[in-house]
Amino acid sequence: MSEIMDEVKKTDEEKMTENPLATERIGKLIARFAIPAIISMLVSSLYNIVDQIFIGQGVGMLGNAATNIAFPVSIICTATALMLGIGSASNFNLESGAGNRKKASRIAGTGLAMLVICGIVIAAVVLMFLDPLLEIFGVTPEVLPYAQDYTGITAYGIPFLILTTGGNHLIRADRSPTYSMTCMLTGAILNTILDPLFIFGFHLGIKGAAWATVIGQVVSGALVVLYFLRFRKMELSLDMLRPRGCYLKAVASLGMASCINQIAMAAVQITMNNTLRHYGAASVYGTDIPLACVGVISKVNMVFMAICIGISQGCQPIWGFNYGAGRYARVRETYGKAFRLSLTVGIVFCLCFQLFPRQLVGIFGTGSEEYFHFAERYFRIFMLMTFSNGIQPMSSGFFTSIGKAKLGIVVSLTRQVIFLLPLILIFPVFMGIDGVMYAGPIADGAAALAAVICAVRELRKMRVLEAEAAKEEG
Repeated sequence: MSEIMDEVKKTDEEKMTENPLATERIGKLIARFAIPAIISMLVSSLYNIVDQIFIGQGVGMLGNAATNIAFPVSIICTATALMLGIGSASNFNLESGAGNRKKASRIAGTGLAMLVICGIVIAAVVLMFLDPLLEIFGVTPEVLPYAQDYTGITAYGIPFLILTTGGNHLIRADRSPTYSMTCMLTGAILNTILDPLFIFGFHLGIKGAAWATVIGQVVSGALVVLYFLRFRKMELSLDMLRPRGCYLKAVASLGMASCINQIAMAAVQITMNNTLRHYGAASVYGTDIPLACVGVISKVNMVFMAICIGISQGCQPIWGFNYGAGRYARVRETYGKAFRLSLTVGIVFCLCFQLFPRQLVGIFGTGSEEYFHFAERYFRIFMLMTFSNGIQPMSSGFFTSIGKAKLGIVVSLTRQVIFLLPLILIFPVFMGIDGVMYAGPIADGAAALAAVICAVRELRKMRVLEAEAAKEEG
């Protein structure tokens, strides 16, 4: 009997070492998983950015403002997709690292099924309550018709957007990062081709941009479906696609941090829009200029955040698998490298935001001198602490990957809810519209500091666990 158990143990160990997540050099693994994840996130952000550029050039400032008003819908979709995608992928990696392959596949099946269900439900809600939602999001009478057209059409792409965003996390967890990147890239390229064709060629205006986005999302979603039908490595039967409460609870637990962070972003965006509308009316800029500028700047910032989140997502399989396997040194090494990468990217983007604000805004169309003046000031003040902004989302992803769901949620809430939301409500009372700008760097710095403190504590705990394991082996 003892011999049989030893053989089973040996077999499990052999399977473990076969997985490159357990043995391959950390730097090489990060490059292998993070680069496709970064490209996928960049491509995802390009949907909004490309629309913004062509809408700004073809429709003008009111069109840019409309996409900003519609942005909370996109954030809510992303929140749902990340909760289910990251939650199921993180559980899949942890269970795979522990050798529970059947359970890992059932969790993945639950995640996939819920992505489809939630996408259909959210699309239906947006279409049924379009006008009340736009009012809540801070729309002005001048922007309303543009926002109705854009949001009403893009709602049809929501099920495919959620399936693509969430499904790609599972594809990466299934050790196919390149295919994940291909899914996103194909849809984005199609969107980029169709945008000018529909806006300028067919003279569809903002409706053309919306339909181009939907078509790109449909194609990306179809490629995700194709992967799980034909190319997957994981075991996945029809029965596994039936959502189970016990697995859904586990998915929600580890995915909640990313979801709450996105929901918080939506809440901040809505509050920001309404604050800008209120205090902008009392300023030299009026109501529409701040809404349009902030919409453009948030899209530019998406590029930076896409890279940082991509780094985190690329590291998640490495963190999750090795933590589940008790290989804590590899977990610590991966976090250290991810930290340095996030900081380096942040410094580069911070310099760009400080040195070239007018040029960056100019990409998205023309405007009055007041428009560019506000945009330059907003870039230089609100984005002052950009160099530290990648640390908080990266760390939140780290905590989620190692099963520290509550800590991941707390860290994900720091910037948006705990710091930024109160500040954008309080500062404008005393400083007018400038208060919104100065709230940004204070919230950014405080959130980064909180993330570092929490990460250092967890890394120290791993050293203790590692020392205890070494004593037992000795």
